[in-house]
Amino acid sequence: MDEDLLLHQIAVTKIPLVGAATAKNLISYCGGVKNVFTSDKSTLLRVPGVGEAIAKSVLEQNVLREAEKEMRYIVRNNIEAHFYTDKTYPARLRKQNDCPLLLFYKGNANLNAARIVGVVGTRKPTHHGISICEEITEGLRPYNVIILSGLAYGVDVTAHKAALASGQKTIGVLGSGMAKIYPAAHRKVAEKMVEQGGLLTEFTSQRSPDRENFPMRNRIVAGLCDALVVVESAERGGSIITATRAAQYNKPLFAVPGRIRDKLSAGCNMLIRQNKATLIENAEQIAHTMHWQLAEDDELAVEKQAKLFQELTEAEKKVIDIMQEADESQFDIILRQVHMSSGELSAMLLGLEFQGVVKSLPGKRFALV
Repeated sequence: MDEDLLLHQIAVTKIPLVGAATAKNLISYCGGVKNVFTSDKSTLLRVPGVGEAIAKSVLEQNVLREAEKEMRYIVRNNIEAHFYTDKTYPARLRKQNDCPLLLFYKGNANLNAARIVGVVGTRKPTHHGISICEEITEGLRPYNVIILSGLAYGVDVTAHKAALASGQKTIGVLGSGMAKIYPAAHRKVAEKMVEQGGLLTEFTSQRSPDRENFPMRNRIVAGLCDALVVVESAERGGSIITATRAAQYNKPLFAVPGRIRDKLSAGCNMLIRQNKATLIENAEQIAHTMHWQLAEDDELAVEKQAKLFQELTEAEKKVIDIMQEADESQFDIILRQVHMSSGELSAMLLGLEFQGVVKSLPGKRFALV
């Protein structure tokens, strides 16, 4: 760990008036996070979004001293720090324009695991809602899914507890710093999650669970998951905020339906009625929609894929390597990087598609299966 670099990464998040978007501009235009603190006023004022007030804040605020305190805390408590430019930063989250600059993480679950499902809902679920939440969470176990939620009362902590009880890993996104676990009643659950999953936050250790933190937490839940499940929810509240953000991120939404006059079913029914969420009754329906195989089937598929890869030609392997660098690849982009004609590449991609290695998409795009 480069402690001096981390010190400056923490410090840039603590500059008053500077949010994530402005900080990213500062880092980009100044040529690195350390240079933000050595640049003069004229340089700072050339950065988009930076005016007199922000430039003054950057130059005059002694945030490095505050960052030193945070450094000592995270080292003492074995907390990982992931900056948005790091390879270890969650890839799903980095795709979002409003992703946090820096994440603090304590746990053993992989933040870039193959499958992560967010489970959210009301803070005061019915007995039926609790039962359904537990059934869905436990039902996802055979698919090797990490359960993600916000450690709040109600559906959140129900999902975390169900995951712990069934041996699944579960990650809680906090609306506070690591030293201020909220709600305090869930501290014991949080401690277990560190051993079987993890705790994640963008807030420095002593940050209190202020009201404005929770919409920020919700966007991390929405951005970090592959799919979001809403179990019970009124038409307004944190669950709907999270669902709305997940939809903006083009994440699949699932909702458990309820009776039409139940207030705690109104939000789920609304999402389904507006065609924003798919109606589900169990975990198997989520897995089917997401095209997920059982974990054992995945292992067989991986073995089959590895064997198939060994049988590919060097030219085919070159194309696969190129395609692994992006979720989707344009035909022309692949063509520019290989030594073959357009016809030869088309024939190769068609052959790889027949072998089940790649799939064709609209607009002359291709993706690995």
